Amino acid sequence: MTTAATTTPTAVPFRFFDAQVVRTRSLGPSMARITFGGACLKDFTTGGRDQRFKLFLPHPGQSAPVVPVEDGEGWFATWRAMDPDVRGIMRSYTVREQRREPAEIDVDFALHADGGPAARWAARAESGDRVTLLGPVVADNGGVDFRPPPGTDWVLISGDETALPAVAGILQWLPAGTRAKVWIEVQHAEDLQDLRTEANAEITWLVRDGAAPGAPRSALVLDELRAAELPHGTPYAWIAGEAGTVRAVRRHLVRERGFDRKAVTFTGYWRLGACEEQLVEEAVSGTGPAADD
Repeated sequence: MTTAATTTPTAVPFRFFDAQVVRTRSLGPSMARITFGGACLKDFTTGGRDQRFKLFLPHPGQSAPVVPVEDGEGWFATWRAMDPDVRGIMRSYTVREQRREPAEIDVDFALHADGGPAARWAARAESGDRVTLLGPVVADNGGVDFRPPPGTDWVLISGDETALPAVAGILQWLPAGTRAKVWIEVQHAEDLQDLRTEANAEITWLVRDGAAPGAPRSALVLDELRAAELPHGTPYAWIAGEAGTVRAVRRHLVRERGFDRKAVTFTGYWRLGACEEQLVEEAVSGTGPAADD
């Protein structure tokens, strides 16, 4: 497998971008696509794949999110010190598609019934609603995690619906003919999507049939992985979604399948019973659950 992105990312040059909702579109019972537009988005530069950015949303009653004035490295400390009832609601999302003419970015939102403020905002978003994005201005940036090392023969990808936009971006980016084994968990059969790729990808959809995400934790994907016949050669794995499930899948690949730990990229996009504010505080304080092998 040959890729163009095997180097260590540069330091992250990023800045705030004011944007507004251009249109919304339902992708199924549990997913919605919201298109953001704004002249300044011409400078937003995605690295493709699982490119993530920070999205700031207003509180009810605010016309726009309140964010720090500075763009530099000090923005997070400033945001964290602000009144939580005033500062913009911060969430991490993936760029699903970007267009230059006009300057637009598509973002897919998971709409869980018991979702937090971002899911509630997305469910009622309308054209003209204002948001702020904190995103990169160079393509090689720290917001891209999918980086197969040299010598990779095939890739394994696993994620739930929160990771579906990233999985879609990765599949679209993979070089033609790349062998990929993919497992995607979604809430309903109507949430399945037609994913574009030139890779030799075998995609398995796992439907929870209305069961809550993460419960029973990781059973669907783990059962599938344990029964799967994996290709020969040197693998690279990318796993994202509910944090407990992600850790369980990584443990299986490393302990039971013999994957090199360094060849497994894993990200907990969310954790059952925790909001993103808790995850941010745990990351800052170093008190979050430790990864195990």
